[in-house]
Amino acid sequence: MRSERTQATRSEEELAIDDRHVDGPHGPIPIRVYRRGGAQSDPGLVWLHGGGWAAGDLAMPEADWVARSIAARGVVVVSVDYRLAVDGVHFPVPLDDVVAAFTWTRANAESLGVEPSLLSLGGASAGGNLAAGAALRLRDEGSEQPWRIVLAYPMLHPHLPELSAELAPKVAALPVEDQVFDPVSVDRMTLNYAGSREALDDPHAFPANGDPTGLPPHVIVNSDADSLRASAEAYAALLATSGVSVYSAYEPGTKHGHINQPEERAAESTLEVFLRALTY
Repeated sequence: MRSERTQATRSEEELAIDDRHVDGPHGPIPIRVYRRGGAQSDPGLVWLHGGGWAAGDLAMPEADWVARSIAARGVVVVSVDYRLAVDGVHFPVPLDDVVAAFTWTRANAESLGVEPSLLSLGGASAGGNLAAGAALRLRDEGSEQPWRIVLAYPMLHPHLPELSAELAPKVAALPVEDQVFDPVSVDRMTLNYAGSREALDDPHAFPANGDPTGLPPHVIVNSDADSLRASAEAYAALLATSGVSVYSAYEPGTKHGHINQPEERAAESTLEVFLRALTY
């Protein structure tokens, strides 16, 4: 593992990293492109950080470290600084940004060194919600779909599903300061993103409300002692019953946000799962 990490670090040092803006319906959208020198017909990934729809940026490990690590292994990554649900911004504005960024990346795939048919979409936590919602929007609009959807600990329901008998005691055993996703807190967070109670029912805002038939294959890796795992696992079951190929697992011993902690082995393990999906 040490040699693999050393090789990845060397590859990261050779990356070309480019800040750009792309046009969107609400104004320019900042993106950051990560790619190896000479990238040509590589797989691609449009990636979305988390932060409860109201926080996060391109510098956080869940954005920058993830993008560097994946790009160093031969996947061009476009990290999107979508508008956050603050200062009166609500759904569908962040989702519109994501769809615009994915559409731009697909249209400019050749110049980015990406094979268009191998362009995937993914995200973590709230970013995972946006990735799944964008996939539904693209399908419903008849647009080109992502090749794969890769999600880390996403929240896909407007309300927190009931925790399983296996999950509930793990969450209860967390220190009080880590028990941040109780039903009341989740409702507050999802309503802030939605902007109205009516929007809570929109499948593009919360994909578990919808019918995922016809979506591309999904890979979902959750944290272990994480209330939001109930949402992701319920959505994985919905995907499976709708005929969508889905892989769902969790990283043992982790709490929510584990890929935002690159020093932990679980973060690297999750990226290895994603890379297998993005490159085979």
